[in-house]
Order: sequence, then structure tokens, then C-alpha cells
Amino acid sequence: MAKIDFGGVKEEVVTRAEFPLKKAREVLKNEVIAVIGYGVQGPAQSLNMRDNGIRVIIGQDPRFQGDWKRAVKDGFEPGKTLFDIEEACAKATIIMVLVNDGALKSVWPRIEPHLTKGKALYFSHGFGWVYRNLTGVNAPKNVDVILVAPKGSGTSVRRNFLAGVGINSSFAVAQNATRRARQRTLAIGIAVGSGYLFPTTFENEVTSDLVGERGVLMGALAGIMEAQYDVLRKNGHSPSEAFNETVEELTQSLIRLVDENGMDWMYSNCSATAQRGALDWKPRFKKAVMPVFNQLYKAVKSQAEAARVIKVCGRANYKQKLDAELAKMGNSEMWRAGAAVRSLRPREKAKANLATAAGVKGRGKN
Repeated sequence: MAKIDFGGVKEEVVTRAEFPLKKAREVLKNEVIAVIGYGVQGPAQSLNMRDNGIRVIIGQDPRFQGDWKRAVKDGFEPGKTLFDIEEACAKATIIMVLVNDGALKSVWPRIEPHLTKGKALYFSHGFGWVYRNLTGVNAPKNVDVILVAPKGSGTSVRRNFLAGVGINSSFAVAQNATRRARQRTLAIGIAVGSGYLFPTTFENEVTSDLVGERGVLMGALAGIMEAQYDVLRKNGHSPSEAFNETVEELTQSLIRLVDENGMDWMYSNCSATAQRGALDWKPRFKKAVMPVFNQLYKAVKSQAEAARVIKVCGRANYKQKLDAELAKMGNSEMWRAGAAVRSLRPREKAKANLATAAGVKGRGKN
């Protein structure tokens, strides 16, 4: 493992240099990996593994025709590499449980009978294992229980893989029955497209993940955007101006600078007016949201958030409720303005390409 300094704290990570794909293939050469659930993470991880030469089969409830048809479209063949959940679990040596958290409780009884000695039970999220008093998830002592959690959506996992770059992932081992659980974990981590892997525990992964999703990554981000947009609109700014100053500049410019070299570097590449204002107002925003983050962390640690996920997401009509909530967000003025702004991007890119082409032609003639 390589030792990396993370802000003054040294941590050990596993990189592709230390655990190359060749080694991953060797570790997994006699394994049959069944991906259970072809929804969000399932397609990305299974396709990446398949492309990397790993034996992958899919376990999907055929009643959910959308996911079943998607697996077929992606080249998994019914009766050969695509099965119902029970048959896939029976054939597998490693069972990858990638169904959504809300569905775990109902799906688990179909998986559990097939956890025989020497198999591995894999998760990409600590939810099912850590909250097993709520989900009913269990495993006999004679199987490995392992985790690889990519730090991104399934879409990002696949896009990064196809672009030839990795996505950071955490990994953990909860049970090491075979004495090779760690090797299996790291091999799968590399096979699904991780750029590097950092160690964690199931408990830490699910806690940080639930806090992050509800906080900066999704909940807080959306809430802050809506607040700023509404204030600008109430004070006479147009939808286009409000959206550009709230979302477009962040996603198309500033966040890319943060990605490249950090927040301080982004600040140093902005105007003096922007720098001063950001530095002055940052402490006020931190003070304002700190109580909310403390409340959020307590809600996650107390399992209140997990209980709500299982209760609400497990309801028969949840998909309709979710669709209605997302439609309300998508149909809000801010995101309708966003759709209009995004529709202009390809046109502008096409103009830029034409201008570049014209410039190249012009220089060629001189």
C-alpha cells in the first residue's frame, strides 16, 4: 500500500501500480461473480468487470422488465449470463448485492439460502450490513463479507472507465472466512474501475455516505442553489441571470478549478472582488449550516435515517411518489431555466468548432 499525506494525516491507499489488473484477473480467475440488481451501480460495475475479462452473470427479477431489458440490451443473455436472483446466487462464488437499500429487506430471503461455505457477499454500500437489525441481512461465519464503494454514481463509474480513468473507491472487510477476503476485495475494486482504493469500515462508509448525500453532495447543494436563485428572482433578476450566477458558473467553470488544484487555487484564479467577498462570507455560511450538519450526523448515527429509507422506499407506491417529487423539482422555474441554458451549449460548441476550423484553414493558407 502507498502512504499518502491527506492534509497532514498519512493514510495508506492501494493504487493500480500496486494491484494491477493482471493481478486482479489472477485472483478472480476461478470466481463467478453474480451482480444482483441491474439498476444504478449494477450496470456500471458488471460492464466494467466484463470488459476487464472477469466472469460476470446478472441476477435480476424478471418482473422488473425495465432493468431486465436493459441487461439484455447490454449483452447479457437469458439462461447464459442473465438469470433470476436465486439461480444467479446459486451459480456464483461472489454475490454482489447492488439492489437499492429500500429493497434489501424483501430481496434478502432470496439471496441468503445460497450463501454456502467459501462464497463472498459483496456490497457497494455499508447500509445493508450495518443496519442488519432493520434490513434482515445476515451471513454465516463461513463466508467472506466485503465492500467496495465507488465514490460516484453508476453513470460516473462507467464514464470514467470508458474514458480510461478511474474513480476513487473505499474498501472494507467485515468477515474474512476464507483468509483471502482482502485479495478478493481489492481485485474486484480494480476490476470495477477504481483509480485507487482507500481502507474504511462498513460503519464509517455508510455514515459518511449518508451524511454526504444528504449534505454537500446533494441535499445541501440543491437547497443552497434554490435559496440563492429565489433571492435573486425576488429582487428582479431574470431567470437566465439567476440561473447562470447560481448554477451554470459553478458547474461549468468554478468547480472544475476546484477539481484541478483545490479551493484556494480556485479563489486565486478569480477576481479580487470575488476573492474578498468569498473569504468574508464563508465563515457566516459555515456558522449557519454547522447546526444542521450536527443534526444530520446524529440522525444518521441513531439509525433514524436508515429506518426512514426502509420505511418510505419500501412502500409499494414509492416509485410514483418519487416521480412526483422529482417532477416538481424538474418543473420548477430554476430548472426549467437550466434546461434552456443547457440547450444553448451544443449550439455554442458547434460555433466554436466552426470558428476553430476556420482559423486552422486560414493559417494553413498563409
